[in-house]
Amino acid sequence: MIRSEFRFFERLRVRWAEIDAQKIVFNAHYLMYLDTAIAAYWRALALPYEQTMHALGGDLYVRKATLEYHGSARYDDQIDVGLRCERIGNSSILFRGGVFRADEALVGGELVYVFADPATQTAVPVPQPLREVLNGFEAGRPMVDVRVGDWRELGRDAQAIRTAVFVDEQKIPAELEWDVADAGAVHAVAYNRIGHAVGTGRLLSHVPGVAKIGRMAVSQAVRGSGVGRAVLEALMAQARARGEREVLLHAQASAASFYTRAGFSPRGPMFEEAGIPHIEMVRSL
Repeated sequence: MIRSEFRFFERLRVRWAEIDAQKIVFNAHYLMYLDTAIAAYWRALALPYEQTMHALGGDLYVRKATLEYHGSARYDDQIDVGLRCERIGNSSILFRGGVFRADEALVGGELVYVFADPATQTAVPVPQPLREVLNGFEAGRPMVDVRVGDWRELGRDAQAIRTAVFVDEQKIPAELEWDVADAGAVHAVAYNRIGHAVGTGRLLSHVPGVAKIGRMAVSQAVRGSGVGRAVLEALMAQARARGEREVLLHAQASAASFYTRAGFSPRGPMFEEAGIPHIEMVRSL
């Protein structure tokens, strides 16, 4: 078992509560590490788990879990948990896992899930869309398709995401979220590989030569999986195509590091919008 066998990793840090009297990670915690990585794997697929299983008409149940120990992790170690979908049968899915400290393989694992009818917990065939997502991810294909258009084309899906993120989650009053600018804006919506909308943003003209990106929102279950970056890149591509030389945005303070990684720089002091700290950020195109 070597790192290069995996394209997906979740980084964890060993906590004090996870070690035993031998001052190494208690053996059963490695199953927890694999399970934690499985949740992150679903995020990487841009598939909110509960919504996806409901849409597919089934659920996944663990049939078999095995571990093989090669070494031991210790308190405060940074470990990388690798996962790959190794085989999809008629109703089963085999995931191979590996826990690494740098390049050192500590524990190997195997998780076998069965796709089943939740009402009867009887096995049913793995749906073709799920097969295609898993195989596509392991082949390195993009997990979202970003569509760009106007409010008439994309407004329903953009509105659903923005309502969930800004109105329901962040408690921004609905009357502050919706404005007349939506009608004339260029909108981008990211769809996962089973057709669910998971991210959105919009592009406006600000002053000649400068565009403004706003209303960036990603469904909570898939944040950190690259959806927001895909939406941002699509909007910047639209600005370039229009001949804009610069793009600005008002970033929530908690998201400033995301935009910094995308090449934006802060400009000016912090300010509040809708009761939330923001900072203006800019980037040349």
